[in-house]
Amino acid sequence: MKSFEIARVVFCLSFALLVGCSSHSASPHKNLSVDADDTASNADQQPDLIPVIAALHDQMHSWEGTPYHWGGTKLSGVDCSGFVWRTLKDRFNIPMDRVTTSQLIHMGKRVDKNHLQPGDLVFFRIHHEMHVGFYDTDHQFLHASSSKGVMRSSLMNPYWQRVYFQARRLPKEYNAEITFNAEPVPVKLAKN
Repeated sequence: MKSFEIARVVFCLSFALLVGCSSHSASPHKNLSVDADDTASNADQQPDLIPVIAALHDQMHSWEGTPYHWGGTKLSGVDCSGFVWRTLKDRFNIPMDRVTTSQLIHMGKRVDKNHLQPGDLVFFRIHHEMHVGFYDTDHQFLHASSSKGVMRSSLMNPYWQRVYFQARRLPKEYNAEITFNAEPVPVKLAKN
């Protein structure tokens, strides 16, 4: 009986050693280089968010209180997608034709709500219609509300939590030339 248990332990150890060696021996440096490359590429992809936040706040300062007007894109009246479009065009200098919320929701890549960064687009489903704004900081987002115009709201508000749909990141924002009201000359963002 003891020899059977010893044989079983030796077999299990041999099997574990073979499996462990075979998974690493095929390419001992491949896993390390992938991890190193992933770490380096993630560091390279981390944008400097300060100019993005500054551009969003500058836009908010200019547009806050602008009344809601369906299809609007001007300081006299703007809708949610018009506000997002004007911000992308005016602050981030992204050349694009006027877009709707249904077009914006297909742009960029989807982002988990727990990983939002300033500038991410946040989408809400309200009475079978889509609503969009920009994630700012500290669970706040900027948007053109149909009842109060351009304003800042909290994602922690139970209403916005209930109607939250998804978020998307447009990578062009993070390499854009940002324009501020006080600076007529665009500032080129540098990657870290």
